[in-house]
Amino acid sequence: MKMLVFGHGYSAGYLTPLLRARGWDVTGTTRGDPDRVAACGATPLLWPGQEDEVRAAIPGADAILISAAPTEAGDPVLEAFRNELTRARLRWLGYLSTTGVYGDRQGGWVDEDSALDGSGPRGQARIRAEADWRALATAHGLPLHIFRLAGIYGPGRGPFQKVRDGTARRIIKPGQVFSRIHVEDIAQVLLASIDAPAPVGIYNVCDNDPAPPQDVIAHAAELLGLPVPPALPFDQAPMSPMARSFYGDSKRVRNDRIIRDLGVRLRYPDYRSGLAALLKAEGSGE
Repeated sequence: MKMLVFGHGYSAGYLTPLLRARGWDVTGTTRGDPDRVAACGATPLLWPGQEDEVRAAIPGADAILISAAPTEAGDPVLEAFRNELTRARLRWLGYLSTTGVYGDRQGGWVDEDSALDGSGPRGQARIRAEADWRALATAHGLPLHIFRLAGIYGPGRGPFQKVRDGTARRIIKPGQVFSRIHVEDIAQVLLASIDAPAPVGIYNVCDNDPAPPQDVIAHAAELLGLPVPPALPFDQAPMSPMARSFYGDSKRVRNDRIIRDLGVRLRYPDYRSGLAALLKAEGSGE
């Protein structure tokens, strides 16, 4: 079996070893880091740069994962390879989206049937990209599965280093809450879907415990035995426009569908178990 990944980044790096262990061949595109892709066990292709090789890989793929982000101009994979995709004979097609498509719910709950009300250019671009992929799938009978990912953390993307070096901040915005997902759980959700693809599926990918961001920082400090960083009001916090935009949305995301329909049992059902595992892995040198 062959998997082609457009945008072989952090999340795909954890799926690839699981597929390789089952005998899959994995090819992944990268803008400029083929060594990283190869280190995960995938065959790297530069894109942009090796368009002909990427086009040649599409007809032979049994599954395709789209991890490349859209721009305001549209989805780059559709822009470059739409014709080849319409002729693909796939058993599974996955698109990595984001829970940002739901927009701000002032801390309220959303599920996969909630209206899409993403705010800002990134949220709107994701909504358009999802719609474009659904239209292509409907027109050409492609087995599309959309995965709306919450905030991703994992090895190399935890809060511990910032707590250690004193740069971590507990930014307080009353009522603010985020959902999260450990990267290893993203990989097992994708694998479960590949193993038993529904005709069409949309899945929220998050853990069981939406929480305020300051609670995560405080728990990380406690695990390290270091002082909890002081609280800093949101309106006084120096932040980049990108970082500040994440605080524009506050919601709790339901994950019932990945558990009920895909049979997934999360390895890290909350940030406490996830952070404990990250710290243990750091100590063992994994």
